[in-house]
Amino acid sequence: MKVFISLGRPFYEAYPQIIDDIKNLGVEVSYLFEDFTANKQDLIKHIKDADILINGVDQIDREIMDAAPRLKYILKYGTGVDNIDLEYASEKGIIVTNAPGQNAASVAEFAVGLILAISRRIPEAHDLVRNYQWRFTMGNELYGKRLGIIGFGNIGQQIAQKVSGFDMEVVAFGSYKDADAAKKWNVTYVDLDELMETSDYIVVSTSLKKSTYHLLNNEKLQMMKKSAYLINIARGDIIDEEALLSVLKRGNIKGAALDVFASEPTNSELTQLSNVIPTPHIGGATEECLRRVGEITVENIARFKKGEPLSNIVTAKELIK
Repeated sequence: MKVFISLGRPFYEAYPQIIDDIKNLGVEVSYLFEDFTANKQDLIKHIKDADILINGVDQIDREIMDAAPRLKYILKYGTGVDNIDLEYASEKGIIVTNAPGQNAASVAEFAVGLILAISRRIPEAHDLVRNYQWRFTMGNELYGKRLGIIGFGNIGQQIAQKVSGFDMEVVAFGSYKDADAAKKWNVTYVDLDELMETSDYIVVSTSLKKSTYHLLNNEKLQMMKKSAYLINIARGDIIDEEALLSVLKRGNIKGAALDVFASEPTNSELTQLSNVIPTPHIGGATEECLRRVGEITVENIARFKKGEPLSNIVTAKELIK
């Protein structure tokens, strides 16, 4: 049995023993560690004899799967599976699993960091002092403000938990409604229009699927307060980037903090706006998170080798809800 690992170098650096841990299961391991994503032709060349693929952010499409006739199992090194053609994997009888929830603490903490950074203009103040300029950057308090969370799953719930100390009013929108979690963190469910119209801060923490593609289009973005901030730590395509660029340029909203973009790496004009904080998809980039994901990955390979039930199997239905 042969395992091929295609991960960005930071994934490996957070859990370097993953190769030895998998080899200790009695399987052959080859790998390709890139700074971000692998060159597609390199990936095709390396995957041809693989039975199992461990993948981070590379696009795993028909061409990739067809280049690996022995491929039986794809493990996503993380949660989001929108970079894997699940329908074609199902047609070919290839199992796909992920590691949901393992990044929730890291991403939720990062979301709160972005809320504070955009609200208090911390990066701007940092740059001023670095350039020997000493002047105030006037910001806003979180106290008493309304936070709207789009998507109230593991990450959304942890965001609500973490902002509870700021005395914010929290509302949420999403197809998944956990009444117990909402009660615990004093969160009220509202429809999307109310959330967009009344929130001072809006955090996008839902998954990307057909129903959420461009969920925040021009119509929805125009509903936001001029004093409001938008934070996206989910997937870039949930927001219509051209519409967001337009409302930011016109001052229809106060600012945005974006960890994700429609195309990554990005050359979006959004990254150049003074009222935008852009980061390179690092919400889950903590040593603790990536170690947890790695441990689940190794455990599932062990299960697969023994013919035991796998954890967190993902099907094409996940992307069409």
